[in-house]
Amino acid sequence: MFFSIIIPLYNRPQEIKELLQSLVSQMYSNFEVIVVEDGSTDSAKDIVESFSTDLQINYFFKQNGGQGFARNYGFERAKGDYFIVFDSDIIVPSEYLSIVLSSIQENSWDAFGGPDATHSSFTAVQKAISYSMTSPFTTGGIRGNKRHVGQFHPRSFNMGISRAVWQKTGGFRLSRRSEDIEFSIRMIESGCKVGLIPEAFVYHKRRSNFAQFYKQTYSFGKGRVDIAQLYPSELKLIHALPSCFTVGVIGLLILNFINMLTFDEIVLLHYLALIGNTLVLFFCGLLFVHSLSVTKSIRVAVLSVLASFTQLIAYGSGFIQNYIDCVGLKKNTVQ
Repeated sequence: MFFSIIIPLYNRPQEIKELLQSLVSQMYSNFEVIVVEDGSTDSAKDIVESFSTDLQINYFFKQNGGQGFARNYGFERAKGDYFIVFDSDIIVPSEYLSIVLSSIQENSWDAFGGPDATHSSFTAVQKAISYSMTSPFTTGGIRGNKRHVGQFHPRSFNMGISRAVWQKTGGFRLSRRSEDIEFSIRMIESGCKVGLIPEAFVYHKRRSNFAQFYKQTYSFGKGRVDIAQLYPSELKLIHALPSCFTVGVIGLLILNFINMLTFDEIVLLHYLALIGNTLVLFFCGLLFVHSLSVTKSIRVAVLSVLASFTQLIAYGSGFIQNYIDCVGLKKNTVQ
């Protein structure tokens, strides 16, 4: 079986170098690599071409159109029986393709995905962000988990499709922001056999600081509302929970501020603030203890609390903003 690995790239030359180095070490070697530079101003051409003696690799440059369309550009030029999509900010374990091949042969997947994990070389912030995105106490916990809620939807940081799926679906319809969820839903609705390969994980660096992480997860929240415009039945109560959390945190801050400025104690407000503060402290403690048990690092555990709050508030804020735009202002925000 021949695999085509498709990697869209935008202004991240150093990331692609680390990813390509990991692909050189693959135990299964019957694959090609297609790197699609999506209008970058910081070109990775020289880095990509430096791997030409170690990998069957092709570099393409196109005008910026978003990662979804960059992947389609790669699909059109791929020779493989299966296409595997990676984000540029990952490292691939050496046994990855061997595991994927075995699972395809055993399960006859039309499309598949795998989870992500934390590499020992990641910074403490990256490890904390990874914890937040995979924790059972945040919205990230359902991704790549054997006990995921509902039908598994492959994500584009680690996704594979057969050539037949590409020909049947035409690939990505959205250029960016939840484009992978839309594609996964459409594959499933068209009758494709889609599944999770738990052992086919990748090391996903995600973002290197909390400001970048906030921006990314804010976009995820907006993207969920985009998906609801296309597939209304895909909007579940669970998707609104980060918004409820965000409203609750803001409300608690306001409540504490009012109590601080009020000379005559208002008993009801006092008890509401006490209950809210207690719940927040309990949640922080829960996150800290669980992260410590997983990461074995006090520093990462502390940062995990901050990462989890960043994720929930950013996702919730993006969800609320886009919901107001779509439902209240009747805007079409799908990209």
